[in-house]
Amino acid sequence: MGEVAVAILRARRVLPMARGPIENGAVAVAGGVIVGVGRWPEVSARFPGAEVTDLGDSALLPGLINAHCHLDYTDMAGQIAPTRSFTDWIKSITTLKAAWSYTEFAESWINGARMLLQSGVTTVGDIEASPELLPDVWEATGLRVYSFLEMTGIRSRRAPRDILQEAVTKIDSLPAGRCAAGLSPHAPYSTLPELLQLSARVAAERDWRVTCHVAESAQEFEMFASGGGELHEWLRRNERDMSDCGHGSPVEHLEQNGLLSERLLAIHVNYLDARDADLLARRGVNVVHCPRSHAYFKHRAFPLGELTRAGVNVCLGTDSLVTVQKEWKQPLILDLFAELRTLAAAMPAVTPEELLKMATLNGARALGYAGRLGEITEGAFADLIVAPLPTGARDTCEAVVHHPGPVPGVMIDGLWVVQPTGKLSSIGAEN
Repeated sequence: MGEVAVAILRARRVLPMARGPIENGAVAVAGGVIVGVGRWPEVSARFPGAEVTDLGDSALLPGLINAHCHLDYTDMAGQIAPTRSFTDWIKSITTLKAAWSYTEFAESWINGARMLLQSGVTTVGDIEASPELLPDVWEATGLRVYSFLEMTGIRSRRAPRDILQEAVTKIDSLPAGRCAAGLSPHAPYSTLPELLQLSARVAAERDWRVTCHVAESAQEFEMFASGGGELHEWLRRNERDMSDCGHGSPVEHLEQNGLLSERLLAIHVNYLDARDADLLARRGVNVVHCPRSHAYFKHRAFPLGELTRAGVNVCLGTDSLVTVQKEWKQPLILDLFAELRTLAAAMPAVTPEELLKMATLNGARALGYAGRLGEITEGAFADLIVAPLPTGARDTCEAVVHHPGPVPGVMIDGLWVVQPTGKLSSIGAEN
């Protein structure tokens, strides 16, 4: 077998994320893996004869990681106006989903995947409410997808063991490769404690990632902390066993049922009691914040400072387009750059570098890909994106965070999924 060909990408600045920006940088790729990173003169000297793509006045950085999304809800954009309460929103989305067909969910999923690729996302943690879409939709995209199979069980009255076994059987049937799957007991209010416990046990045995929406709304917090409120009463009328309520916060509820661990991606986590941040940090839980969804529901300020001071790994997600408010004359699209800009506006004290780390390094760690995704380092997957740098831009991270619109180049596994318009030159032609 012959040697694997090396290709070099040259850019005005390379953002490795695990270290500072590299001026006049270059990244060498072979066999879908990064084999060299540094300044252009050094990388070009290491790999004489390699084909070079000169990306010009651009930043080259790791592909963005969207740690929480609902791809199959993409085409529901704009179909649910902001509601009076979170309970009313749950009723609306449940009704809307029930009216959709397999074809509508499949087309919606593919449309969402296309949006993510165009906006620089190379890996997505996706909640899959329609597992029958897998693996066909995986094969329809170049994205690296971690599909979390959604499990509830309150309305269906099915036994938790049956619900979990169905999800495990589905995951075991899926092909190994670029995409993977895990478990998603939907939320504390929509599942029974036994399903949380069983999910935690299987995730530990299989070393699977698991997600759970938790502490998303004030009503959910009230339901578990005080054993009352609108969400509590609605679920009680729907014959949910409410004996697990009134014993602590939603985060404490997950702790009591064994779900808090380094494998968990806790989605939203908007409402905490005084002990929750430290508890999440001790258990190594990853928290996923979705800024535009947060704004849609008008939640109180996201406790980013409290979580990061405690040492919690916080990353970013888009959630679904159902919970994104349309801006004047702007199309509704899944766009992690829009999430970055929203968070930057809400929390101006957070530096652009910290924001980008939430969308790269932190997301990779949450999904179990630390050292392989979310950074440009030797041995990592060659999942890279190109972002234009405005003339005179000094702070590369700030310029990237505020990048509007599609990105001009996306690479996954060393292959261009969105082909850049860079020029080809030969090694040694420039210094």
